[in-house]
Amino acid sequence: MDVVIQQFVNALSLGGIYALLALGLAIVFSIVRLINFAHGEIMTVGGYGVFVCLLFGLPIPVAIIVGIVASVATAMLMERVAFRAMRGASVVSLLITSFAISEILKVLFQNGISARPKPIQLPASLSGSYELAGLTIGVIPTISILTTLCALTGLTLFLRRTETGMAMRAAAEDFEMLRLLGVRANRVVAAAFALSGLLAGIAAVVWTAQRGSVDPLMGFYPVLKAFIATVLGGLGSLSGAVLGGFLVGIFEVFSQAFLPASLSPYRDAIVLSAVIAVLLVRPDGLIPAAKVDRS
Repeated sequence: MDVVIQQFVNALSLGGIYALLALGLAIVFSIVRLINFAHGEIMTVGGYGVFVCLLFGLPIPVAIIVGIVASVATAMLMERVAFRAMRGASVVSLLITSFAISEILKVLFQNGISARPKPIQLPASLSGSYELAGLTIGVIPTISILTTLCALTGLTLFLRRTETGMAMRAAAEDFEMLRLLGVRANRVVAAAFALSGLLAGIAAVVWTAQRGSVDPLMGFYPVLKAFIATVLGGLGSLSGAVLGGFLVGIFEVFSQAFLPASLSPYRDAIVLSAVIAVLLVRPDGLIPAAKVDRS
């Protein structure tokens, strides 16, 4: 039983990162119908922001703030330079644009910094563990879970209590109606990208702390899992994205811990098969968005 609880803590830690990234994808998709495949590079920029600050000996709190701000700035710059001009374009055009941005940024990271992982030196206190009710729990997974809970709580309050947040929720339901009511579309879309960048920046800090290094592809695989989570939860559904993120994390951690050694190479295939099985029963996801564009 202790092993199951231990793995559940690990699953919450990993699932929290997927939930943050999936939520960022869902916020942008729900408003502009864009699946931003460059979201992973926004996360990577945050990781390199932390790396550069620590390289120059800045304190960790400063490095964390710089990493998150770098992700937010990258997301907003991406919206202003690339996606605003594509407003109203077809889904295929938007997808190709996001792929192009993703590839351009990867090349810049590989040639401008390095294709190899860059280690990050964290204080020894963060790499330790503690005992709780007979369980050995790592400090970083604990910080990951608490950070994710704080971020999700703050986001919920922002979306429910602020004017911009309510405008974003209304835009997710019917963007054209919101524009007819006089709400500035550019402001809502820019806020959505800024929020997705904020979530990617927080995920970058947590992911970097868990891995202890940064590299040009550090955002690719977690965002790929986050995309699966958004589809599982319901494309465009914010609550579905969070649920999907935690479920993918639980699938992944428990399959890694309890699958027989002979089946370990097929872990990802088994996890994806489980996701497909769920989608066969609920094709619009576990918590479908109110307005779904299915292709």
